[in-house]
Amino acid sequence: MQSPRDETLRALLRNLYPDNSSGDLEELSSQLLQILGHAAVHADPSLDVEPWFGNDVVLITYADAVLDEQKPGLQGLSRFVNRHLRLFAPVIHVLPFLESTSDGGFAVASHERLESRHGEWSDLAALAEGRRLMADLVLNHVSASHPWVRQFLRDEAPGRFCVLEAEPHPCWDSVVRPRSSALFTRLQGPSGHRQVWTTFGPDQVDVNWRHPEVLLGFVRLLKQKLSHGVRWIRLDAVGFVWKEPHTDCIHRPEAHQLVEVLRYLMSHVCGDGGVVVTETNVPEQENLSYLRSGREAHLAYNFPLPPLLLEATISGSADLLNSWLARWPELPDSTSLLNFTACHDGVGLRPLEGLMPQQRLLNLLIDCEQRGGLVSHRRLASGEEVPYEINISWWSAMADGGIDPAYLQRERFLLTHLLMLVLPGVPAFYLPAILATPNDLARFRISGHRRDLNRPQFKSSTLERRLADPESDATAVLTVMNQALARRAELPALHPDADMELLSPDRVDRVVLRRTLDGQSLVAVHNMTASRLTLDPARLGGDPEMDWTDCLSGQVLHPRRLHALEPYAVLWLVQ
Repeated sequence: MQSPRDETLRALLRNLYPDNSSGDLEELSSQLLQILGHAAVHADPSLDVEPWFGNDVVLITYADAVLDEQKPGLQGLSRFVNRHLRLFAPVIHVLPFLESTSDGGFAVASHERLESRHGEWSDLAALAEGRRLMADLVLNHVSASHPWVRQFLRDEAPGRFCVLEAEPHPCWDSVVRPRSSALFTRLQGPSGHRQVWTTFGPDQVDVNWRHPEVLLGFVRLLKQKLSHGVRWIRLDAVGFVWKEPHTDCIHRPEAHQLVEVLRYLMSHVCGDGGVVVTETNVPEQENLSYLRSGREAHLAYNFPLPPLLLEATISGSADLLNSWLARWPELPDSTSLLNFTACHDGVGLRPLEGLMPQQRLLNLLIDCEQRGGLVSHRRLASGEEVPYEINISWWSAMADGGIDPAYLQRERFLLTHLLMLVLPGVPAFYLPAILATPNDLARFRISGHRRDLNRPQFKSSTLERRLADPESDATAVLTVMNQALARRAELPALHPDADMELLSPDRVDRVVLRRTLDGQSLVAVHNMTASRLTLDPARLGGDPEMDWTDCLSGQVLHPRRLHALEPYAVLWLVQ
């Protein structure tokens, strides 16, 4: 007799593979559970109670972001994080660390081996001690050097089933592209050329999710990551995984069904401590579709936040940001958003569709180019190329547009990250950003890849000297943010699941939010301008006779007295 767990998994697989026989699906279900049955999960049992906690923050970093003499990247990263960034790292997202051939690790060449410069699987497990790790499943494609591709070209199993072969045809004319490269690529094999699907470029060959062998391969990889401390899984570019002729080939029902299968398998191993995160850099409602059922992702990247926050801070006008915050989505229990400003990719522009007038977007692109940024494009089905993302470091983006770029740069930078901290959901920080790192022009000039403007590497000794300098921007940022993270962990109203109310729907100059949970209410006030403003506590609600206390500075605000808000000031007010 099959267990209820087996029956549930078979039902999910039946939705994903409706043409397979019941016998095949029963065997597939058994194989998947057998693979994961060998996953040695060494989690603290207390972490399995709920998916996230009030002090949870995600630190986004490459494995080799910190170069420490002759140590492998993961060892150098672990040493630096444990010394300086503990409050930033209850969860660490280590960007792709497996052997790869391009695209910053996202063209994965091996599902078994790490890049030698990063270290060994044991180094990953050591980084996980005392925290949870987040890692990527790059589901849509593998490197053109991956064994599956080499086997495919030789017509050998299992690769012959795992690669998506296709050729140009009018049935693919509506495909949505994130790139301007060719959709199909000719590869040379022993018996001639074969043409394969390459959504993200010629070195990233799309896999054929119609065949269960692909699912088995990725679940073996999932098991390996879970066995070495990974508890959160990021499903990279998951919206593109399923192709159907005469469609746009994005967010197909099968893509959603695949997410549901992977969430179920994660829960089989990790219980409620396993978290599935979807990464879909697309218009907002498409992105949220992976949360709406409550059975797919736990978290989705909050992609509209970075460009809206960036535009509001540069322009000094918070009207678009406030309008968006006023429509904050209601989501099922145990689902939420991953809030971020900077990340390893650019600032995505597709999430702005329907949220920002074209002239405001054009002004944003010009402002970022004036600050040393670049704009990447994607190709539409018509052949037209349109802006896809802004490539710029968040620190450089916060520079002043006048004679002195450093004028109020720290204040703008801190404002954006403190605002992110008070939004519902889990906040995520990109390591180079919190180290106040400008555009890496040298790296970009060497590689020619625009995203390398915001993918720097640091020598450990250089970072130590920078953080030992009390006057450095990195020291100033970390000092303020560490204090804010410590206070946030003590405030129930800033739990990721606390309710939010926007108190500034018609304001251009400020963003005012109320968060409430377990009887505690906190009002967060943000001056979005370079001017001094006036704050009237009587407009914040609460008890009109009680003082307000700013949790960040300790300042007391009398309820019947007007108070000054300095440029880009942030207050966390409680009574």
